[in-house]
Amino acid sequence: MNAVNPKKLLNSKWTAVSPQNKEKHFVITEVEFDEYQTLYHCMIEAVMSKRSYTLQWRELRDANQWLCGWQ
Repeated sequence: MNAVNPKKLLNSKWTAVSPQNKEKHFVITEVEFDEYQTLYHCMIEAVMSKRSYTLQWRELRDANQWLCGWQ
């Protein structure tokens, strides 16, 4: 399980364990918090293709899908 702090997610780097469409390395480009400072929206962008995806930030905890940093 990866340790993920929602307040430090912006601009963090991640590696997909099982790359799809040759997209392996990602950067968190957008995070939004509600009035209670709870993270409710996270946007991740592939470095090579510049495609963006909406992601549930809790998915980043799963070490079977994501690795912290660029591996």
